[in-house]
Amino acid sequence: MTISISHAEAPTHSLRALLPLWVFLAVYVLLLIAGNRLLLDPDTLWQVTVGQWIIDHHAVPQTDVYSFTMHGQPWISTQWLAQVMFAKAYAWAGWTGPVVLADLAVAATFALLARFLIARISESASVVFVSAALALTVPHLLARPHVLAMPFTILWIGGLIAAADRREAPSLLLLPWIVVWANLHGGFVFGLMIIGPIALDAVVRADAALRKPLLLRWAAFALAALIASFCNPYGWNALLAAAKILNLGSALPLIREWHAPDFSHLGALELCLLLGVGLALYRGVKLPPTRILILLGLVHMALAQGRAADVLALVAPLVLATPLAPQIGGSNGIAFDRVASRTPLFAGVALAMVAGTAAFASVHRFEPDMRSSPVAAVDELKKLDVARVFNDYDFGGYLIYRGVPTFIDGRTELYGEKFFVDHNAASGLMEPENLFRLLDQYHIQATLMRTQSAATKLLDHMDGWQKVYSDDIATIHLRKAGALHTREPAVDPKAK
Repeated sequence: MTISISHAEAPTHSLRALLPLWVFLAVYVLLLIAGNRLLLDPDTLWQVTVGQWIIDHHAVPQTDVYSFTMHGQPWISTQWLAQVMFAKAYAWAGWTGPVVLADLAVAATFALLARFLIARISESASVVFVSAALALTVPHLLARPHVLAMPFTILWIGGLIAAADRREAPSLLLLPWIVVWANLHGGFVFGLMIIGPIALDAVVRADAALRKPLLLRWAAFALAALIASFCNPYGWNALLAAAKILNLGSALPLIREWHAPDFSHLGALELCLLLGVGLALYRGVKLPPTRILILLGLVHMALAQGRAADVLALVAPLVLATPLAPQIGGSNGIAFDRVASRTPLFAGVALAMVAGTAAFASVHRFEPDMRSSPVAAVDELKKLDVARVFNDYDFGGYLIYRGVPTFIDGRTELYGEKFFVDHNAASGLMEPENLFRLLDQYHIQATLMRTQSAATKLLDHMDGWQKVYSDDIATIHLRKAGALHTREPAVDPKAK
């Protein structure tokens, strides 16, 4: 009887062990079909541009070369490797390249998450966690550096959690993941910071006699991880630059992706949180205190900043899997080594993916969404031969892509809190005097602002500024002595 049961379970275990592969394929196909959605963010344009600069100059940037307001000021790109990868992909296959590269990274992320979960909890529970994580991250799944870093988030934090589950210190073999992460995206700072809470979880739940030596081993690993993160072209400056973004103070709430989530309409985050609370109440779920603290910290981050929802989505399942296994159904172990021997299967899947991608790309054109970019306006702007243009913040990425020096762009850490806030107050006319001051202080020759912006409407009434181009997206005003306002009433910026 025992022999017959083991033979019956073997195929089932083997099929369950293939869940990460099916997740990889499903996510890849889904995002490939919706590929242009990965190109919705105009920041992708300047990421590719910076990557090509690095390739052309065989060096990473040390100072700003894209704006006229901060030209020559210290600026480093903590995302240099991702930018090079996107630039290479673009050079090789046009916009299909960045789409496929980002798609592969996202698919790999969820496959790794599924692999971690299926080794600890049931197949159905794993699918639920993966589906919830996908729903939470969809708004931020874009062809940008953070997406290429996502698989390493799973590898790094998953490795830390696995060590804590065993009441052990992490293996030094994890260190290459933080090295790669530190060269792909500034989010590696979070990877370093989370070592402390996970170490606390491991130490608190270990036997009393083992706590002190275990704490010392975790401390040694944390120090090694910190040193390993310096393995990038900028050394420890990359850590300081990444932290600088978090210290932008009042500027952060003004950036769309840093906004706190809006709960006026039911969204994925609210739905997942409500279902999670409902499950906990219904099943009487219990967690170790340290895991509760980590989970609450992740939830707080997601509630404070919308972009942290993907951190909650990817890390929370790793934190919850082992404690929940006895309560929602464990996996009874998975033999991944057997799956690894199925080379023909994986080779066939890879060939099918390549063929399918090539076929789809041949009939579907991948390109950024230019409906909100000032394409025609910049064409006209280039004819004016002006070098100092006051631009809308959202136009900065496109201007870098077109080779037009920017007043401001998405590299907020370069401009700093005060500059960003002043520009926002000027363009939105929260402080109209800021607009007049910035136009004079930086000797602005022309403005390129959204047609419906408050600053554009005001310039329509100002003598000395001539509207030379306007469409549904952008309007250009040219500084011109003697130019008369086009609408009543006139506004004299020099009037007291």
